[in-house]
Amino acid sequence: QVQLVQSGGGSVQVGGSLRLSCAVSGRTFSSYTMGWFRQAPGKEREFVAAISWSIGSTHYADSVKGRFTISRDNAKNTVYLQMSSLKPEDTAVYYCAADEHVTLLLQPTDIHYWGQGTQVTVSS
Repeated sequence: QVQLVQSGGGSVQVGGSLRLSCAVSGRTFSSYTMGWFRQAPGKEREFVAAISWSIGSTHYADSVKGRFTISRDNAKNTVYLQMSSLKPEDTAVYYCAADEHVTLLLQPTDIHYWGQGTQVTVSS
């Protein structure tokens, strides 16, 4: 059974930093792309960042470019989201996800694998 288990998150003040982790178990995703999405109260889930397991290429939403960094540790089967210079508008539940590259970036409603979600709260 495939599982994406998230850890990290919590509460931080404006300008602070947090790191999220997403550990994958049950199979390897060498041909997949891993991503992070977030959903704020009353809003739709939105793309944050993605990384290819195989070649490590990355993609970011414009709203987080220069502040967030996605990375992966293939040996640990874990993906990370390092978040810096956090703003109140970054407050949301963050989800990791895994699927084929096109699905993850262009058809997120069809993503097969999701983490359980973790709350990130940024206060001023």
